[in-house]
Amino acid sequence: MKKTFPLLATLLMAISAPAWSSGKDDHGHDHQPKHGGVVVEAAHMDWELVARPERIVLHVSDHGKKASTAGATGKLTLLSGKDKAEAVLKPVGDDRLEAEGPFKVGPGTKVVATVTLTGKKPVAVRFTLK
Repeated sequence: MKKTFPLLATLLMAISAPAWSSGKDDHGHDHQPKHGGVVVEAAHMDWELVARPERIVLHVSDHGKKASTAGATGKLTLLSGKDKAEAVLKPVGDDRLEAEGPFKVGPGTKVVATVTLTGKKPVAVRFTLK
């Protein structure tokens, strides 16, 4: 038994390792970026932030399905080095919110999006840009 336990443990780790790197959670939900941004899961939803100097877009999905942003309200707080900026997020399209720039964005910029979807409690979602 002493010799087979390490072998069994190694085998189990090897079999399950691809699941760790698949981008899916324990329930098989995909958390990979779909729009070239940074994805964070919060409040049982996926939030993908796509940050450009002229516009920041926040895509919202619920287990891979578009989540309605109609009537949603939100605010962004950006921290880039010593600079801090805030912007209002407005619903645009079916499943996204946008804020107009200019913004200082780049690797390491931290963004906090505070969003209230219709009929839901406010959610604070934290991102670090890559």
